[in-house]
Amino acid sequence: MKTQHAILCCITADSQCPVTQAEKALKGGAAMIQLRHKSASGSELYNWALDLKELCHAYNAICIINDRLDIALAADVDGVHLGQEDLPPSAARKLLDKNKILGVSVSSVTEAEKAVQSGADYVGLGHIYPTISKRKSGEPVGPGRITEIAKNLAVPVIAIGGITDKNVCEVIRAGASGVAVISTVADAPDPEKAASSLIQNMQSCLL
Repeated sequence: MKTQHAILCCITADSQCPVTQAEKALKGGAAMIQLRHKSASGSELYNWALDLKELCHAYNAICIINDRLDIALAADVDGVHLGQEDLPPSAARKLLDKNKILGVSVSSVTEAEKAVQSGADYVGLGHIYPTISKRKSGEPVGPGRITEIAKNLAVPVIAIGGITDKNVCEVIRAGASGVAVISTVADAPDPEKAASSLIQNMQSCLL
């Protein structure tokens, strides 16, 4: 997965309709939508995935499914994102077409290197800062970990965890190719504006 500009990935929150969330984020300039809903049924995820794929492609954005390779394959979306306790990336890579995107969550250099060796097209590194959007074990890895991993990795590093307008520049300057957020956009009074603001701040950091 190649990136010419710092990208914003918006991950859907369980509390709202994923399609509605995605549309607002895409209007704000999000380049990637990740469908994540831990309590939804397979049929719900599949139908949302079909709608999100169409919506994302209308905005020239990428549609990714969190955890569920079966849904990603059935809906023929752009790719899947796997956690450390999900299906091994190497197994997923065998089932995905070469043009499909495989993302893997990591928190260390060792995990990042292993993910790339297993076929990951990008890594989601976190959590960078304290966050309440997901239940996390362990302390935040901090922006220094981004630099440590990005300087030796051949794929983009997408930072996640507690990222806001106030700290996004620190993340990008540390070497991240982009950021992934949940509540910063999904729970904002104006999600479209929140997405747009993050993107503007990321781009300004690169000037």
